[in-house]
Amino acid sequence: MLTERQELILRRVVETHQSTAQPVGSKTLANDPEIDFGPSTIRNELAVLEEQGLLAHPHTSAGRTPTDAGRRFYVDRLLPHGQRAELNLPIVKSEVDHAMRVTSATLAQATNLLAIVSAPPLEAATVRHVEVLTLQPHVAMVVVITSTGSVAKRLISFDEPIDSGLISWATEYLNERLSGHELGARTVAARLGDSSLGASERGFLEALLPVFDDLRSDSEVMLYVEGAGRLLGGDRLDNLSEINELLSALERRVALLGVLRVALGERDVLVRIGSENELPALQSLALVGAGYGPRAQKLGTVSVIGPLQMDYGAVIATVREAAWQLSRYIEDVDAG
Repeated sequence: MLTERQELILRRVVETHQSTAQPVGSKTLANDPEIDFGPSTIRNELAVLEEQGLLAHPHTSAGRTPTDAGRRFYVDRLLPHGQRAELNLPIVKSEVDHAMRVTSATLAQATNLLAIVSAPPLEAATVRHVEVLTLQPHVAMVVVITSTGSVAKRLISFDEPIDSGLISWATEYLNERLSGHELGARTVAARLGDSSLGASERGFLEALLPVFDDLRSDSEVMLYVEGAGRLLGGDRLDNLSEINELLSALERRVALLGVLRVALGERDVLVRIGSENELPALQSLALVGAGYGPRAQKLGTVSVIGPLQMDYGAVIATVREAAWQLSRYIEDVDAG
């Protein structure tokens, strides 16, 4: 348990280190307008905070730097809770791919860090609408729109001219059988496995089915990453091995996605600092993430990865706002 004075000193060490990336000494703190006690008192309190594992004392400097535990105390106990930042996400009435790309790019620009957004998974999506159109006498186009805003289309060529009545029938039949149902291969096959259909109808439907395979294959690429150059530039990582590990983690998206999914179970923003991260590539970094989706279910995550001395208050507020706006976007898509 810290005293109010110790909490003040810890907060100012963390925040000064965020802005300077340098160890913070007692003289710097004594000149801080928020601190009204002398250098000797400050040195004593710094020593106490170090003994408690909240500060570290680099050999090359008389100043202190916050440890992972010190930053954790700062995030949990010293930051205001529930704040949201101003963030302009022009994603209303966008397709899901565009919304994810805009969100990741805007978040990277707003935080000047690496931003990662995961799209809603396929298993969370249902068919909203199917449309079958005639493009040419021998060519049809089928379009599938899902509840998460994903759109798939495919052109299908036939040897014989396409009966316009078959086109109209297929649109009506597919919507009747699939609208509101999941996109899984078994579900689609079961819903369309009607033995009463004639040979021409069954053959026409079978030709259209690959569009659902397209949706399933597209859903495997679920991460939208922006801002890697921002994080790698400006000496924000200490050494080449850290950079190499991070780049490898970005390539192994399955492992990274597993880390980000932890945020789906959080009521608010998830913060993982340094050694708290299970993925080795992130143990010299900090991760801030939040889930988004309708109130009853989190469908994806909005996350930022940056150096340990990131501005936690600003990043947490920005991630929280991005998740809130994406949640409203998903609700609007579902309602549409």
